[in-house]
Amino acid sequence: MKIAQLYTYPIKSLRGVPLSTTEVTAHGFPYDRRFMLLKVHNDDTSSTKKPRLENMLVGHFNEMALFLQKIREPGDGDDAEDAIVEVRYTGVGKEANGMLEVPLVPEVDGLDVVDVELHKSATKAYRMGEIYDRWFSSCFGYEVMLVYLGPHLRTALGNLAPSAADTNTTASKSWLPSIARAMPNLGLFKLRDNDGITFADVAPYLVVTEESLRDVSSRLANQEMDITKFRPNIVLSGSPAAYEEDFWGGLTIGSRMKSGEKEGSKVEVTLTQNCARCKSINIDYSTGKQSADEAGTVLKKLMRDRRVDKGMKYSPIFGRYAFLNAMETSTKTISLGDEVTVSKRNEERTKFSRLPVIEKSFESC
Repeated sequence: MKIAQLYTYPIKSLRGVPLSTTEVTAHGFPYDRRFMLLKVHNDDTSSTKKPRLENMLVGHFNEMALFLQKIREPGDGDDAEDAIVEVRYTGVGKEANGMLEVPLVPEVDGLDVVDVELHKSATKAYRMGEIYDRWFSSCFGYEVMLVYLGPHLRTALGNLAPSAADTNTTASKSWLPSIARAMPNLGLFKLRDNDGITFADVAPYLVVTEESLRDVSSRLANQEMDITKFRPNIVLSGSPAAYEEDFWGGLTIGSRMKSGEKEGSKVEVTLTQNCARCKSINIDYSTGKQSADEAGTVLKKLMRDRRVDKGMKYSPIFGRYAFLNAMETSTKTISLGDEVTVSKRNEERTKFSRLPVIEKSFESC
């Protein structure tokens, strides 16, 4: 197999940025989902008298699909002194075709700190400020806040997250390994800093295949499914069959060292959790609404035979969440065309354990 496509999403739930090559880190691709939009409910205040902040995810706010993102870094042939993400709004209204530049590594001194909780996993974030809030609010037509994660991380979720997997294989008399063995899908213990995630839903990476995409397209009479609606980070081609990835537990990606290249250097990735799908895959990206034609029935079509995770039995599965192997310590890159092999294959599909602290489903946004 080979890497066919790569994507990153600086502002969560807006359109993805295609990449030809990128560094890999324990927390995802550089800049991936480091920003997030929150809807401000001024008429719904808490005991602290502060407005309620609602996470904005494209599955619930379909109009987020109308925002394009483009990364500009120093040396890209323009005047950018710092890395920025250029956001363009393709909707209607006074901001139609308007553009906003957001620094990808902003100075956070003096910025207000807000609490953010995503899928019951809490963290701190920095409010970017009035200029950004005003532009996005004008586009959406209601008050919105842009926040930046900065150095903060969230507790990693998902069955058999690396920390829980390590616990399963480590002999110990403590209570934690026995709990992990009894509930191997737990994956809620943040035992290592490397297990922390950004505003990604469950894991730093989402892996899908073109073979599975073709199966989805075959269910549509007169059109092909847009793979970006599945919001992947890594798209592979050359899988033996559609949905073969359901059983993958690990991948080895041929990679190059960033400096002082070493031929044969590899990146090891652990696949831990199935990606349950929601109505976000039905969105018409040209209107920012649920598709009125057959493309608006994709979720229903997948419901017929892709509800294959017994722990998420009401949601169809497409793709697998992944973590960088904990042993990866040097800075490496992956690129389009890199060879990929399956390093571990599970005998059966993984099952997501539904715990009280976890929301109903995880959609990739």
